[in-house]
Amino acid sequence: MNQSVSIARIDTMRAASRDIVRQLGFMQKGLAGTTLSPSAVHTIIEVGYGTVSNASALGDMLHLEKSSVSRLVQKLTDDGLIEGTLNPADRRSRQLGLTKDGKALLKSLEDFGRQQMKAAFAHLAKDDLTKVETGLTLFARALRGEDCRVSTPNAVELREGYCPGVIAAVVGLHASYYAANYGFGAVFERKVATEMSEFMGRIARPANTTFSAFLGGTLLGSVSLDGEDLEESVSHLRWFIVSPDAQGMGIGNLLLEKATSFADAAGFDRTRLWTFKGLDAARHLYEKHGFELVHETRGTQWGTEVIEQEFERKRT
Repeated sequence: MNQSVSIARIDTMRAASRDIVRQLGFMQKGLAGTTLSPSAVHTIIEVGYGTVSNASALGDMLHLEKSSVSRLVQKLTDDGLIEGTLNPADRRSRQLGLTKDGKALLKSLEDFGRQQMKAAFAHLAKDDLTKVETGLTLFARALRGEDCRVSTPNAVELREGYCPGVIAAVVGLHASYYAANYGFGAVFERKVATEMSEFMGRIARPANTTFSAFLGGTLLGSVSLDGEDLEESVSHLRWFIVSPDAQGMGIGNLLLEKATSFADAAGFDRTRLWTFKGLDAARHLYEKHGFELVHETRGTQWGTEVIEQEFERKRT
C-alpha cells in the first residue's frame, strides 16, 4: 500500500465505490433492465466486444472458478444467447460468440447503460467529465495491479504520418496478436509488412495518412487511411490494431475518430475496410463510427480460411 494515502481517504473512496455499485443496480436481482445475473450481463458484453474469446479467458476476467464459468456458458448457450465455434488456433478449444439474439441483447444493454450514464453526466461540468473518465480508467487499471503512475492518457502521444519504427511496430503487433488468437502465420505477416511498406512510400501525399498512439517508444495502436488504392472518392481504412496492453484506454476509439474525421475532411464519399468475422471488439468500434457490413464470404487472403467481411462508411 502507498503509505501516503490516509485511511480516511481510502474509506471515502470505498464508500463512493459502494454507492456506485448500488446506483448502477448491482444489488438488484436483475441487472441493466434484464433478468440476468451480473456475471451473465458481463459475459454478454465482453464476448460481444471480443474482449474474451473462450471460457478460460472469461473465467480469468470475471474471477470465477472453472465450474461456475461452465454453468454460466451452458445456461447462456441454452438460452440461445451465445454459441461456440472451433478455434482455428487451438482445435481443442472453442471460441465464444454471440448469436443473433445475443447481439440484440447486447444492443439493449448498451442502450440502457448509455442512457444511465448520460443521465448521471448531465449533472457534471465538461471538465469534470474528463476527470471522471480519467479517474475511472486509472482506478480500474490500478485494481488490476497495473502501475498507472506514468501511463496516464496525457502521456499518450498521437503521431501522424511516418515516424521511425512505426512499420516494424505495426507489423509486429499484427503478427503477434493474430498468430496467438487466430493461428495466422507467415503469409499474413509478410502481407502486412509488404503492403504497409509500399504504402509508406506514398504517405506524404494528401490522400494518405497514418495515426499511431505511442506511450514512450511503445506502440499502443495504429490505423491508416489509403486514398489511392481503391476507386475515386473512396478511402481504404487499413491496419487498424490496438495492443492488448492498451485495453480500456480508449485508444481504438481515438484512432477511429481521427481516421473518419480525416476521410471526411479530405472529401472522400465513402470509406471501406476489410476484416473477418469474429473480431467483435473491432466491429463494435467500426459500427460506432458509422461503418456497416456490406458483404461477407469465405476467403484465404490472409493465409488462413476465415469469413472475410467488407464494411463501408458514408461521409457524414
